[in-house]
Amino acid sequence: MMDIRASIDLGSNSCLLLVAQMEGSALKNVLENESRVTGLGRDLDRNGRFLEIAMEETFEALAEYKTICERHGIPAKEIIATATEASRVSSNSREFFDKVKNELGINLKIITGLAEAYYSTKGILVGEGLDKNLAIMDIGGASTEFILVGPGAEITKSFSTPVGSVRVTNWLADGSFDERFSMLLENFGADLSQIQAQTLHCVAGTMTSLANMHLDNRDFVENEVHGHILTKNDIEEMVEKYQNFSPQEFLERFPFLGKRSAAIKGGLLLAQRLASAVNVSDFKVSTYGLRYGTLLEGEIRHEHLY
Repeated sequence: MMDIRASIDLGSNSCLLLVAQMEGSALKNVLENESRVTGLGRDLDRNGRFLEIAMEETFEALAEYKTICERHGIPAKEIIATATEASRVSSNSREFFDKVKNELGINLKIITGLAEAYYSTKGILVGEGLDKNLAIMDIGGASTEFILVGPGAEITKSFSTPVGSVRVTNWLADGSFDERFSMLLENFGADLSQIQAQTLHCVAGTMTSLANMHLDNRDFVENEVHGHILTKNDIEEMVEKYQNFSPQEFLERFPFLGKRSAAIKGGLLLAQRLASAVNVSDFKVSTYGLRYGTLLEGEIRHEHLY
C-alpha cells in the first residue's frame, strides 16, 4: 500500500524538505526535495541564541514547506520534523519551536547527536550495499558527525564534534580558528583515530555543495552530485583556488550556493583539515541523509529526543 510522507531537517545553516511515496518501509518515489539556506545558527557561538532575522527566515521557509505538504495531503502535524546541533545549544530554540508549533502546526523535535548518526546512516544506506564497512561524515553548520557502520548496517561507533561550516566561518572572522581546531583535535583525537577508511561517505549541504563546485556547475545538479568522488587532492586544490574568494565572488561563480556562499569557504577549509586528521584519500558524496532516514523510519523515537 502506497502512502506519502514528509520530513524536514532543520540544521544550523539549511532547512530541507523531503516528500516521498512509500510502499511499506521502502521509498518508492521522491515527490518534493527542497532546500532553503536560512542560517539559523549564524553567530550562535557569539550570542548563544538564534538571531531574530534568522528565525524570521526559517519561519518563512517552514511556512512554505507546510503549504507544499498540504498540497500533497499531508497535514502539518504529520510532518516528521527534526532539529540538530544549533537547536541543542541555543537558549531560545524551545521558544522559537513553540511559536512554529502554535502558528504553523509543525512539531519540530530536537534530536541527540547519536540520533543524528542513526537517521543519517539509514538515509545514506539507501542504494548502498549492507554487506560492507562504511565510514560516514556529516558536516553541518554547527557540528560534524562521524559514523562507522559494519556489515548488516550496524552502527559500531558514532560521535559528534562541535564544529561545522558556520562555526568555522565565525572562527575565521574572529581569528580563533587555528586555536579552536587544535583544541578540537585534542578533545576528539582518540575518536578520529578510529576512522580507519580510505573513503568517507559524506552527506549534507557542505559536501554536496563542494562536489557541485568541483563539477563546475552553476546550478545544483543532484544526479551528478550523488555518488561523485572528491579526492583529498581535489579538496587541497579547491582550498588553494578559492582561498581569496569573498562570499560575493562565490555567489557570482556558483549561483546555486545562495546564502550558503557566506559559509562555503569555512566548510571547504573544514573538509581539508578533517581529511588530514582522519587520513582519508577521498570522499564519496551522497545527496541522501538525515531527512531520508527519518522518512524511512516514519517517526522519531522517544529515546532519540534531546
